[in-house]
Amino acid sequence: MPIQPGDKLPEATFMEMTADGPQPRSSDEIFSGRTVALFAVPGAFTPTCSAKHLPGFVDKEGELKARGVDDIVCTAVNDVFVMGAWGEQAGADGKVRMLADGNGDFASALGLEFDGTRLGMGKRSQRYSMIVKDGVVSEVNVEDGPEFKVSSADYMLGQL
Repeated sequence: MPIQPGDKLPEATFMEMTADGPQPRSSDEIFSGRTVALFAVPGAFTPTCSAKHLPGFVDKEGELKARGVDDIVCTAVNDVFVMGAWGEQAGADGKVRMLADGNGDFASALGLEFDGTRLGMGKRSQRYSMIVKDGVVSEVNVEDGPEFKVSSADYMLGQL
């Protein structure tokens, strides 16, 4: 069963590109004691993800933080180098943290993975967003298939 409001996030380790190179980040380090706007995309540099999803959170960063969000996190089943390059290209530096879920362990632990092998993409994350307060999910918004509605920054702003 996929993660639900009221559930604690599973323990996970992400990779984040920094000025010193790739660095591991634990889920506790990212989510404990903070309100985090988390969203996931099926893949970096893919059409909807690059044209709408990530840019929406970059553009709405100030509004989200004005409503109590401490950090905005994007995750995808991509390697840390791809996530770093995508964030740089999208102007996300300092606005959205780009965390690689390279093997899809986090997506799987949430119950939000999908099998994209017929598309040549392997195991991926579903498109979703969630509000996480001190490691506990308060809102979760999972898209129906390829749609892009409930996981947007604008939708999340309506929940804060």
